[in-house]
Amino acid sequence: MRRSLVLTNETNRHPFRKTLPPHVANDIIDIPAESLWRLTTNDVRGFASAYVAATAAILVFIF
Repeated sequence: MRRSLVLTNETNRHPFRKTLPPHVANDIIDIPAESLWRLTTNDVRGFASAYVAATAAILVFIF
């Protein structure tokens, strides 16, 4: 498929990012994958609170 307007910014490899204007594509910050998999205390606290809330809700429905 040929397009009348082709953005030639080689740093944008993803098809969606290729369609973005250059001023928008330059503002995208690449986050390294290692930092995405890092477990923080907020993650643990959120999981624990969701687990306790779900367990309490299940116990309320059982009793």
